[in-house]
Amino acid sequence: MSDLLRSLNYAASGMQAQSGRLRHVAENIANSDTPGYRRKVTSFQEVAGEYGPEGVVTGPVRLDNAPLTRIFEPGHPLADETGHYDGSNVDLVTEVADAREAQRSYDANLRMFDQARQMTLSLFELLRR
Repeated sequence: MSDLLRSLNYAASGMQAQSGRLRHVAENIANSDTPGYRRKVTSFQEVAGEYGPEGVVTGPVRLDNAPLTRIFEPGHPLADETGHYDGSNVDLVTEVADAREAQRSYDANLRMFDQARQMTLSLFELLRR
């Protein structure tokens, strides 16, 4: 029985982690035109428990060190004497790919959660007889 509950916990933690990742992807997309904005990168960490791993959480958010895009627009208020200013380092194609990956991982965890839930309900049904 505890294995079924543990699998529910694994799946739920995976869904929470992917939800956090998707939130950062959305922030990156929303700020893609913000001058000086650096892309946020999410990592995952295993949650260690007394009897082994208990799930996964999002780790600390890091800022992408890729160079900022230099944009030539002499009339912009942030432009320097050469007419350039620093844009963001967000690549929309990368963000869309990350969003799709997070969504598919979330869906896989949701299916795992549903399977464990159905197995738990079936076990309760057998025990009730």
